Amino acid sequence: MNKFSSLLVVSLLSGTITLGAYKLLFDSNNGSGSKLSVASDNYSRNVSLGAENIDFTVAAENAVHYVVHVKNVSVSELPSNPIMEYFYGYRGGQQQTQVGTGSGVIISEDGYIVTNNHVIQNATELEVTLNNNKSYKAKLVGTDSKMDVALLKVDAEEKLPYATFGNSDNMKIGEWVLAVGNPYNLNSTVTAGIVSAKARNLSKDGIQSFIQTDAAVNPGNSGGALVNIRGELVGINTMISSPTGSYAGYSFAVPSNITRKIIEDLMEYGNVQRGVLGVEGSELNSAVSKEFGVKETQGFYVNSVSKNSGAEKAGLKKGDIIIRLDNQTINGYSDLTSYINTKRPNDVVQVGILRDSDKKTIPVKLTKKELVNVDYKGFEFEDLNADDKKRFRLSEGVKIKDVTNEEYLEYAEILKGSIILSIDGNKITSMDQASRILNSKSNNQKFRVVLITQNGKQLEMLL
Repeated sequence: MNKFSSLLVVSLLSGTITLGAYKLLFDSNNGSGSKLSVASDNYSRNVSLGAENIDFTVAAENAVHYVVHVKNVSVSELPSNPIMEYFYGYRGGQQQTQVGTGSGVIISEDGYIVTNNHVIQNATELEVTLNNNKSYKAKLVGTDSKMDVALLKVDAEEKLPYATFGNSDNMKIGEWVLAVGNPYNLNSTVTAGIVSAKARNLSKDGIQSFIQTDAAVNPGNSGGALVNIRGELVGINTMISSPTGSYAGYSFAVPSNITRKIIEDLMEYGNVQRGVLGVEGSELNSAVSKEFGVKETQGFYVNSVSKNSGAEKAGLKKGDIIIRLDNQTINGYSDLTSYINTKRPNDVVQVGILRDSDKKTIPVKLTKKELVNVDYKGFEFEDLNADDKKRFRLSEGVKIKDVTNEEYLEYAEILKGSIILSIDGNKITSMDQASRILNSKSNNQKFRVVLITQNGKQLEMLL
């Protein structure tokens, strides 16, 4: 009887644990009604073992079924050319069809697929081919060009195999990973490597944060899966670093935590919801620390706090050194942006700082990006809104919202409302990028800008 009671208790506990785990992994509904599967963090990595001692077959077998081939058909109109028309009968205005290819990852059984934005850019027609050679027309749900992520949807007659999201924040340098792609419709191709680095920023605007690996990735693999040894999705392969355009040692992937957040935003809101902390500054190293007169050589030094931001309201100030966000250690700017990119406006982040050598933790509510302005030496900047882009026929740049710098007050009426196109020869794509460039300068250093005034005139000025 006692043995039967013990067995009954064990059975009940096992059932409870199983149901709890099922709820944790599969009950994360989003606005579209689709479910994204998220894996548990508890597993052994075996990072100290060589490739010959690790079985990659299970991970590969799982991944090849949810990695797909993506075909992008774009149509453009050829320009007129009188000489070509006269000699060769060439007619301007003819349409030219171009075909591009890449890979994608199925992330729900009802046909949502994530790929790179550059794989589907300018597409007039999209087609997805599964590992079983079935092909479907795909529609574009949404994109995030800044992080090079796009979301597609296919309507299949059956439930599709799909990826389980792993936790990219928990990936370790030296951990084994597989890069899985479906290039040139050759069915899935699998290569192995290790995580070489995390939080790699390869863009001038400073918001990107890639996982770097030495797994071989070539152009047709763009949009494919980076998976751990359990076959869980930890990144979307997006680019290679190579002078020839082919693999030459390193490849990069958008971390799965950032990818998942972007996907959920696109599904629920139709666009990406970006929360901002509202601080500007520099990541510390020996030279920067010496310039600012601080001992620490790791962390993010706050040089200014943005107006209307959560950081301003929470009391962060110039001279603070951010060393932690929630449980994530912050060694530099890419660490900071990588973590913030997984959050939304109104999320609260516990910000660990050093202030005059004292450690403090300050809760900060993230602000919607559009509500925050950057102030630099008496110039207040903001991102372009839809009306600005339409009026000036621009897709990027930053607007001068106000001028309080006494040296330029006489030009304030001209400068206010003007759009900055470049700073010191750097084309400006966003306020994030502009603030990074400006905050890298010393206090008395001027900067050369190219701008368009409200009446449409282009000027070059030294500010």
